[in-house]
Amino acid sequence: MVTGASAGIGAEFARQLAPQCRTLVLVARRSERLVELAGDLEKAYPGLRVMPLEADLTDPSARLQTVGHLLSKGLVPDLLVNNAGMGDYGEFATSDWMKVESMLRLNIEALTHLTHALLPTMIEQQGGAIINVSSLASILPIPDFAVYAATKAYVTSFSEALRIEVREHGIRVMALCPGPVHTEFGGVAGRGPGKDWGSREWFYVPQEQVVSEALEGLAWDKPRVYPGLKIALAAAAISLVPIALVRLIMSSRPRR
Repeated sequence: MVTGASAGIGAEFARQLAPQCRTLVLVARRSERLVELAGDLEKAYPGLRVMPLEADLTDPSARLQTVGHLLSKGLVPDLLVNNAGMGDYGEFATSDWMKVESMLRLNIEALTHLTHALLPTMIEQQGGAIINVSSLASILPIPDFAVYAATKAYVTSFSEALRIEVREHGIRVMALCPGPVHTEFGGVAGRGPGKDWGSREWFYVPQEQVVSEALEGLAWDKPRVYPGLKIALAAAAISLVPIALVRLIMSSRPRR
């Protein structure tokens, strides 16, 4: 089961998981894209069943309806990919609260709620895996990206703790912490038409590489994956820097 599967990293997860699945559940708000992707995958992989489910995961009732639909059909994910998320780039004081609230509900609440709803049946089966899509931003306080980075810090911390709790049940939990990736994320995070939160081009990692390294990391039962050598090196360097120096670096970071 992959959330946020209509585009970007979520759609790439669907494409790379398709050859390994009998049933693939794709969840997102944009049903047209889901149906198109489902059709392409079923055509490419005869015998694969793809179930596109339209849902606004910021809505608790939609989350419950999604889980209820799955369980009513006797479907319990062997792998849950909590990928749905959004960002907001700009100063917190001038942010649109509706957008901030949606981000909190999607990045934190929806991920936690879906995991809570599906985990008991995974425990009953004594097996399964969860990939929570976090971010390199989860290990940094980032001005102009304050709430987004904080939500991803939650995702990474939650994943680490949950991993310990469910290990005895044969369930693997991993936090995927990519850096910049060319998806629709930047356009949504930016404020206003044509606005993009931006990053240096050489720092971007292709979404195909992000997903392939994630699945390889899961196979090796890694607690975290920072896809791409530059991202991995950046994460390692950040972990060695004292917080006082991190504050200084973030204070001198170019602002938009």
